[in-house]
Amino acid sequence: MILLDMQRKNTRDLHIDIANKTMAYIYKYIDTTINLDELALNFKISKKHLHHIFKEQFDINIYESIKSIRLQKASNILLTNKYSTITQIANMCGYSSQSSFIKAFKNRFEMTPKEWRNGGFEVYSDRILKNSLLKDSLPNFDESKVKIVKTEDRLVYYIRQKGYIVEEAKQKWQQLQALVYTNELSDYEEIGIYHDNPAITPHDKCFYVAVISTTKKILNTNIPFYTLEGGLYATFDLYGGDREAAWFVKWAYHKWLPQSGFETTTKPSFLIMHKNHFLEDNDIEATFYLPISSI
Repeated sequence: MILLDMQRKNTRDLHIDIANKTMAYIYKYIDTTINLDELALNFKISKKHLHHIFKEQFDINIYESIKSIRLQKASNILLTNKYSTITQIANMCGYSSQSSFIKAFKNRFEMTPKEWRNGGFEVYSDRILKNSLLKDSLPNFDESKVKIVKTEDRLVYYIRQKGYIVEEAKQKWQQLQALVYTNELSDYEEIGIYHDNPAITPHDKCFYVAVISTTKKILNTNIPFYTLEGGLYATFDLYGGDREAAWFVKWAYHKWLPQSGFETTTKPSFLIMHKNHFLEDNDIEATFYLPISSI
């Protein structure tokens, strides 16, 4: 029985590792053709088994996940990269043709990319946020002080969660807190990564990633790790109730960026927490990092 339990645990840990590495690979290469055959070969499993593991862990088909990520990236870039054509944005997000991109976009957002760009995004976003647990109106972030910074690569240990559910997020952070205490980490950062834009994606379908960033390589853990790539970011200090974070993401992508003189990239935005409101039961005190590039 002990041996069987150990085998089950090893299988579970292996499947979690494969699923997380697959998702990380998708995010990293979302602007290219995703080669699942090659990925499965690297894991020494069949592509069919890879699909099964991914669906088992994330409750979503791999191809549906890839399509969703590409379209979410495109929905932001359509608003922020105003000098890029529809075809250029389609290519940036991994689509080989404009027609296939437009068809997929319309199926996802109920309007064409051109209609989205011309103001349709406001109606769609307001509907998503008003059906969530957020406040009924957009707070005024116009006085936010912005700084342009260049970040370095970070070694991060992470736990991925589907859905912005506070109690579940708190459990994830408690697991990472145990990692910190067990390994006596003193120099680390607590980071929340927003691969999904909560202003345009129903919150039960968003992936939230809780992260510990440290320079120390941890050996005695099954928690996955990867390198969070550095780059150019606009940063904003954020204070307030935890439910305002999603409104801020909306403001940053939909209001500030289009008027800023910058464009965005396919990298995720993230939040470095100075006080962890999930663990300390307080309001947000954090710095928001928005990926940018020069026009």
